[in-house]
Amino acid sequence: MKYIIVLGDGMADEPLENYGGKTPLQMANIPEIDRLAKLGRCGQLVTVPASMHPGSEIANMSVLGYDVSAVFEGRGTLEAASMGVKLEEGDLALRCNLICIDGENIKNHSAGHISNEEAHELIDFLNEKLGSERVVFHKGVSYRHLLVVKGGKKQLACTPPHDVPGKPYKNYLVKAKEAEAEDTADLLNELIAKSMELLPEHPVNQKRKAAGKDLANSIWPWSPGYKPQMPTLKEMYGIEKSAVISAVDLIQGIGVYAGMDVIKVDGATGLYDTNYEGKAKATMDALKNHDLIYLHIEASDEAGHEGNVELKTKTIEYLDQRVVKYLVEETAKMDEPVTIAVLPDHPTPCATTVHTKDPVPFIIYKPGAEPDGVEAYDEFTVQKGSYGLIHGADFIKALLED
Repeated sequence: MKYIIVLGDGMADEPLENYGGKTPLQMANIPEIDRLAKLGRCGQLVTVPASMHPGSEIANMSVLGYDVSAVFEGRGTLEAASMGVKLEEGDLALRCNLICIDGENIKNHSAGHISNEEAHELIDFLNEKLGSERVVFHKGVSYRHLLVVKGGKKQLACTPPHDVPGKPYKNYLVKAKEAEAEDTADLLNELIAKSMELLPEHPVNQKRKAAGKDLANSIWPWSPGYKPQMPTLKEMYGIEKSAVISAVDLIQGIGVYAGMDVIKVDGATGLYDTNYEGKAKATMDALKNHDLIYLHIEASDEAGHEGNVELKTKTIEYLDQRVVKYLVEETAKMDEPVTIAVLPDHPTPCATTVHTKDPVPFIIYKPGAEPDGVEAYDEFTVQKGSYGLIHGADFIKALLED
């Protein structure tokens, strides 16, 4: 048996009053995923421990079967792995967004989804102006970058910028949880302040301003941690060869620590215009010499953060028609049976535009297994599924069981 996990990031939602009380999943035309629900077995999965923040890093690690509270060390450390940045002992890694601040308020977490080319120019500029032996910026994708502080302390209260759109940025500056971290908090807040002085005048932002685009006029560091001690999927579950396909540094970094091969696809953007077909084909190519493929599609999450119901619904339909349909057709031609799972990592409701901890709907389709009577796939139909409500590592155990 081989396995494909299709992860539609942030795909789950809440009923929308202006749309007849339906969710984007309920409104989307998804015949292929619905058919998998009919042929497979369904349930709900709690991906975020009650004591933790519902970040994609927590939720995706949970889907892959990690005891997140035991091994999680911050988002920055995972993204460092995907970038090939080697963390030494005492190196504090933080995710570093380029964000747009309008007046005193955070306008958005993504600097208007700034391009790689523009962002890389700005990160190089920040390294030149603010970098030192202690402080180094590393270039990532679009608005998502990395900040490493040598000798930094991780006892910090940092706020993800996508959680506070429209809120005064000064209310969410870095705070030390313990006295020993005060110097680190002061340093990070100083870097934010200096970036706000430097970035608006940079030619990249002057061009964006002239074009009526959101400025990348501040950095925003968050999710601090040190190099994590994570067992591999082989060590935990005996999965010999696995691979991850994602446009997102964070997910690739989880894959590195999980011992998975990281497969990059041309045209994979992490947005609604991503190369769906390319990712689906890469999944089937990789399945020839891997036992498990984790196919991560970011688009629905970004649409949820934008509060764009129509776009979110469209991204779900793209997942159905441009990814799942192909995978179902191609796996049916294989000599070896393939189990296919479909699920989000967490909800990103369009009404609130922030992640929640609510359970997510999942399908596990195993060729030859008895269906459980669920007729379609959404947040509510799966509640009648035979798996019921399960938690964390129970999902991958259910996926792998005979």
